Amino acid sequence: MSLDYRSIKAVVFDLDNTLVSSSLNFASIRADIGCPSEDDLLTFADNLDCSLQRTNVHQTIVSHEMSDAHSAELMEGCQEFLAHLKSANLYTGIVTRNCIKAATLKLDRLKLDVNELICREHFPPKPAPDSLLALAKQWSLQVSEVLYVGDYLYDIQAANNANMPSCLITHDNQPDYAHLATISVPQLTDLHRLFASNQ
Repeated sequence: MSLDYRSIKAVVFDLDNTLVSSSLNFASIRADIGCPSEDDLLTFADNLDCSLQRTNVHQTIVSHEMSDAHSAELMEGCQEFLAHLKSANLYTGIVTRNCIKAATLKLDRLKLDVNELICREHFPPKPAPDSLLALAKQWSLQVSEVLYVGDYLYDIQAANNANMPSCLITHDNQPDYAHLATISVPQLTDLHRLFASNQ
């Protein structure tokens, strides 16, 4: 598959391990809340019958996220790519499964400047396409004019569910779902170079 870079008018990013580093230990979180390895963490938490247990589990997840937010660092080339997109008058956004509190702390600490930030409190979390479709509508763009960039299966599934082009950041480790993305690149800096040379 290929991407028509000239038709792209907005680039939306996942946050963790796409724009910023993340040290979240999902095995540790699962152990803390009793979530089976085959279950999605957020779905597991939401589906707990006991409201008190559900609240406690969500608070445990948020606690892990806040700790991670304090240690996150910019991924290589992040600020340069965002500056390039801004100079080219492209909209930018972040769609993350993080809670608002942790995501906002990461953006504030690392001085990330994007047009919109969407977290799990705003829309059903990825791989649901709702957040991506909402951004396209807000910006009066066709979904084909918005590129979603992420590093995990949920990111690519969310883009595909929105009929939106996607870019998978592989971190030099090609996963078995890479073929589901419109394009894949080893690092964020590689995507920057593709935009710079094709616009």
